[in-house]
Amino acid sequence: MKIVFLGATSFSKTILESLLANENFSIAAIFGIPEEFHISYSSGTVRNYNYSNLRQTADSLNIPFYLVDSEKGRRLIDYYEQIKSINPHVILAMGWYYMIPRSIRDLAEYGAWGIHASLLPDYAGGAPLVWAMIRGENETGVTLFRMEDGVDDGDVISQKAFSIEFEDTIREVYAKATRVSVEILIHALAHIEQVTFTPQDKSKICVYPQRKPEDGEINLKSSAIEIYNFIRAQSSPYPGAYIRTTDNKKIIIEKARIED
Repeated sequence: MKIVFLGATSFSKTILESLLANENFSIAAIFGIPEEFHISYSSGTVRNYNYSNLRQTADSLNIPFYLVDSEKGRRLIDYYEQIKSINPHVILAMGWYYMIPRSIRDLAEYGAWGIHASLLPDYAGGAPLVWAMIRGENETGVTLFRMEDGVDDGDVISQKAFSIEFEDTIREVYAKATRVSVEILIHALAHIEQVTFTPQDKSKICVYPQRKPEDGEINLKSSAIEIYNFIRAQSSPYPGAYIRTTDNKKIIIEKARIED
């Protein structure tokens, strides 16, 4: 099975390594994004706080590697001919930040697949794990889906839920999402001829916005549980929840507990 792989995060690296360990899958090309990159919702560059440089993996295995950075350098569409020549069975976008044009998706027999860290149609859009924790959810999950033109609105291939424990920080929840993602992706690829595509109810999709470091300021008028959830949802490796001092400094709060 020939795969074109798109990714730029620690999640991407874990998924990629699981594919490389399986002799039934062939990674024909890898596409990455810089740690600091351009994107439509920001006038300047934004930082990928879960960045992983997949070029190192590609170079060590002699796999072609291409860099994508919208508004600066080349876009994914600029590699149309390279992807077409590969004639991939599937394009996997795992930890990817850009929309994939239909002309690129159509180059793969089974289209382009993504994994979103929520049980779609819930928590579509940006930072789904962070939003779920901020809102006090005790369960979330991951969804493997076939990409379409909208935001996380494609046909569902597989979903799996997992718990968010009261003591979990974003690091633990991110690790759970990664483990479950590997499970459902490998299973789907191994049985790709039996895969079914289930349309989402698009009327139920609510797209959450991306989050920026300045969104981490704590509102001290919130309740204890709201502040607790806000802190653990944005702890390391994310920029962190914070309070601003009278001398205009930030006090980053990594961990909290609630007492009566």
